[in-house]
Amino acid sequence: MNSILGIDENDDCRIEFNEITKQAVVDSLGHARPIDMGRVNAQQARRILDRLVGYKISPILWKKVRTGLSAGRVQSVAVRLICDRDREIEAFKPEEYWSIDAKFTEKNTNQQFGARLERIKGKKIELGSEADTKAVAQDALTKSYTITKVKKGKRNRKAPAPFTTSTLQQEAARKLNSSPANTMRVAQQLYEGIDVGEGVVGLITYMRTDSMRIANEAVGEARVYITDKYGKDYLPEKPNVYKNRRSAQDAHEAIRPTSVMRTPKSLEGVLDRYQMRLYELIFNRFIASQMAPEVSDTISADIEGGDYLFRASGSIVRFPGYRAVYIEGRDDDEEEKDKRLPELIEGCVCAISDLDPQQHFTQPPPRFTDATLVKTLEEKGIGRPSTYATIISTIIDREYVEREGRTLKATDIGFVVTDLMKNNFEDIVDEEFTADMETKLDAIEEGGNWKKTLADFYAPFKLTLDDAEKIERVKLPVVETDIPCEKCGAMMVIKSGRFGKFLACPNYPECKNTKPLVEEVGVPCPKCGAKVIKRKSKKGKVFFGCEKYPDCDYVSWNQPVEEKCSECGGDMVLKFGKNKAPYHECTNEACKHREFVKSKQDNG
Repeated sequence: MNSILGIDENDDCRIEFNEITKQAVVDSLGHARPIDMGRVNAQQARRILDRLVGYKISPILWKKVRTGLSAGRVQSVAVRLICDRDREIEAFKPEEYWSIDAKFTEKNTNQQFGARLERIKGKKIELGSEADTKAVAQDALTKSYTITKVKKGKRNRKAPAPFTTSTLQQEAARKLNSSPANTMRVAQQLYEGIDVGEGVVGLITYMRTDSMRIANEAVGEARVYITDKYGKDYLPEKPNVYKNRRSAQDAHEAIRPTSVMRTPKSLEGVLDRYQMRLYELIFNRFIASQMAPEVSDTISADIEGGDYLFRASGSIVRFPGYRAVYIEGRDDDEEEKDKRLPELIEGCVCAISDLDPQQHFTQPPPRFTDATLVKTLEEKGIGRPSTYATIISTIIDREYVEREGRTLKATDIGFVVTDLMKNNFEDIVDEEFTADMETKLDAIEEGGNWKKTLADFYAPFKLTLDDAEKIERVKLPVVETDIPCEKCGAMMVIKSGRFGKFLACPNYPECKNTKPLVEEVGVPCPKCGAKVIKRKSKKGKVFFGCEKYPDCDYVSWNQPVEEKCSECGGDMVLKFGKNKAPYHECTNEACKHREFVKSKQDNG
C-alpha cells in the first residue's frame, strides 16, 4: 500500500492502545505492529456496502415516491421497526380484565397488610367483567383466611456497568430527555476539553465505544474516592469487572470521567447546564459501577381461604449500596416501589377488612422512544452504536418519523417508503438479514474475503435493482383540510417539501397557491387571547407561540393547556415525567403546582 508518508504497511508502523492513560500509551510505543489489513478491509467493505445500498436505492425512491428521500442499510431497518410497531398499536384491541386487592388484618397482632388475589381453585384468576368480579369479591368476604406459606430471602442488586455509547444514549434519553444526537454533541465537548481554570482539560474518555472495560488507574482512583466519601461498606472486596458483548470491538475503554477528583460540584460555574447534566450522569454512573450491591430483604406470603389464594409480597432495603449514588432509568411506566410488610407467621389467622376491585385494560406495545430504539438496534445486532445518533437524526430529517412527546411515530411517507422497500427490497429491511450482514462484515477482520462478501451481496441485489425500475410511481396519501384556497375555492391539502409541511391547492398546476401550515393547539394565548400555534425553531425543535407574533411575544417550549392552576389560578403547561406520565405544571415560578393527567383508560 502506497501512502502519503511512504510507510511500508508490513513495517512495525502501527501502535495500538485501548485507554488514554500514560502507561497505556508508553506500552504501545514499545509494541508497534504492522497495519492489520483485516480491519482495513472490514471497514472498506462496510463503506462500500453502505454506499451501494444508499446510492442505488435512493434514486429509485426519488423517481417512484418523492425527491429528497434516502435509503440506508441500517436506517431503512430502523424505520421499518417503527412502522411495524405503529401498525401493531393501531391494530391492537384492548381487552378488559379485573384484579382484586385486599387489606388483611392479622387477628393476634391486629397488624394490617395488603395482598392481591392470585388464584381461584388453584387456577390463575381470569376476571373479565365487573359482574364476575363483584361476585367473586362478595364470596371472598365470607371466607376465613390463614397464612399458609411465608417465604423470606435476600436480594443483591449488582451495580450497573459504566456507560458505552449505546447505554449513554439510552440513559440520557430516559433521564435527561436528550436525543442521541444532542447527547453525542455535548459528550464531544466534554471529551475535547473545557477550560476549567487550569487550561483546557478533557473531562471524559472517548465517547464512541462498545467496551465496558475500565483502566486499572481509574478503578484505583474510584475505590479511593468511594472509601473516602461513603465508607468501606460501600466498597466491594474486589473491583467490579463487566463482561463485554461478544461483538464488542473493545477499541476504547468505557465512558468515564478522566479524573474522579473533578466532581460535578467542583465544575459548577464552569460547565453550562447541558454539559453539567451529562457530566454528572457519566460521573455518577462510573462511581456507582465500582460500588457494592444493594441488599434487600424480600418476603412473600400466601393467604388462603376457601377457594381463594391471595399473595402478599414486599421488600425492605437493608443496605443501599451503589443506589446511594445512582438509580437506573426505566423504559416502562411502572414505578419501582418497596412495599413494607409486617412480620408474617405461617398458621396465623387473618380477616379481610377491605376489598378493592380494579378495572384494567390490556395495553398495546409502547411506541419506540430514542432509548428503546437504540436498545432494540443494539440487541438485534443492527448497525454500530456510534452510528445510532446519526440514524435517528436522518430518519427524522427525511420525515419518515416524527417526534410525538418523547416517542417516535411513523409518518405517512415513512409507511409508504417502508412498504415499497418491503415489497421490492425485502432483504434490505429484514432484521435478520441486516444483523447477519453485520456478522459477515465483522468476520472480515478475522481474515474473511471482503471482495467475496460484497460480490455475494451484489449479485442478487443487482437483479432486484433491475426489477425495481418496473415499479409504478407511488401516490402519496393526500390529507384534505377545511381551509379553502383563496384563489379558486378548492379545499387545500397538506403536502411536504424541503422545509416541512405546507398547504397547497389540489388544482395544481392550474392553481399554484400555497401557504404555511399552521397547527393550532386549541388554547387561547395567555397574553392576548389569540390562537396558540405550534412552531419549529431553526434547529427543528417544536415550541408554541402566539399567532400574532411579533405583535404578541408569547412563547413556550411546553404546550399550554386550558386548565388553570387549582392553587393560584395561573396558566399551566403539559409536561411528561421520567416514566413518560403526562402532568400539568403551573407556570407561576412561585407556585409550580403539578396535577397528574389521567389517561382515558385509567379507572384505578
